[in-house]
Amino acid sequence: MKKYAVLVAGGSGSRMKADVPKQFILLKNKPLLVYTIESFLKADPDIEIILVLPELYLQIGKEIIAQFFKDNNIIITSGGATRFHSVKNGLMQIQENGIVLVHDAVRSMVSVDLIQRSLNEVLNKKAIIPAITSKDSVRIIDGEKNKSISRDTVMLVQTPQTFYSVDLKKAFELEYNDSFTDEASVMEASGHQIYIITGDENNIKITHPIDLIIAEKILDNA
Repeated sequence: MKKYAVLVAGGSGSRMKADVPKQFILLKNKPLLVYTIESFLKADPDIEIILVLPELYLQIGKEIIAQFFKDNNIIITSGGATRFHSVKNGLMQIQENGIVLVHDAVRSMVSVDLIQRSLNEVLNKKAIIPAITSKDSVRIIDGEKNKSISRDTVMLVQTPQTFYSVDLKKAFELEYNDSFTDEASVMEASGHQIYIITGDENNIKITHPIDLIIAEKILDNA
């Protein structure tokens, strides 16, 4: 079955306070998005990569791909106003039905194991997301009030989120809603049940400068 990885890097990365979007920041002399792509190709060398980038940075993306992935078929397309629209743009590049993993391009420490487990589990369950338990106490805000809830009932969602491409493309025909924070929320709105698999503590989303330090330590200990 054909496999696709839609790697979403459509944002500006303003919280990183860098001169370029965070997906292009160097970590040990390689852009972050290179680590991400490498993990997916190691997990399945035949996977088709669809890289979604800010329109202003398409050329930089093409140059990076040409430098690091000369022999791989990697499609680059532009992002949209929101994550929903960026993913939708990526899904438009899929011409043949198969399995699609949607992943934050700046979760650059994603493991080959997590990718392969996602591919295996989706065959039976059709809608797979990885998640980890919360280490912190959790409170729910309700107007001016708040209350504690058991952290055992809370899961922290990661990517890749994995689906059959025909199901996900159909779900993304829905009109955009602010509640669509990830692909699972779109699939739920279209009537699909979501199944959780165990995520990876190292699968961090590199958002702030300190995350780069953590990612470097992860690489050092790999």
